[in-house]
Amino acid sequence: MMIDVKDLTPNFRHVRLLLGREKEHPAGEQDEGYDLLVPLDADGRLDPHEWKTHQAVCRVRRFDRHGDVKIGRLRRKPGGQWYFDYEAGEGDDEPGFRLGEERFITGEYVSIGQGKDYHTYRIVRVEKP
Repeated sequence: MMIDVKDLTPNFRHVRLLLGREKEHPAGEQDEGYDLLVPLDADGRLDPHEWKTHQAVCRVRRFDRHGDVKIGRLRRKPGGQWYFDYEAGEGDDEPGFRLGEERFITGEYVSIGQGKDYHTYRIVRVEKP
């Protein structure tokens, strides 16, 4: 599905996350991360009201150093937890750690769960699509 930028509100941003430093990647990893198309409020936080109205265009693209790519959507559970959803069912869901409280500002960090582990990602770009 192609997304037409005319369908987006002015609050939508393209956000790039890259794997931060961790034991297996002491310098971080430039080839592992996410591209997000999400609505942000004036403080740089995920905007649940815009998301609710425009869920269909809130996209997630996960990429890794092996060239694997997964395309999914930003979702929100009834309790307010944000997660990345790729296929039906919960087996491949990737929850964000307090993503609703985080500010998506270049240089900040967010944590995303993959399986039983959480990994830290550095926000390297926030721009209008």
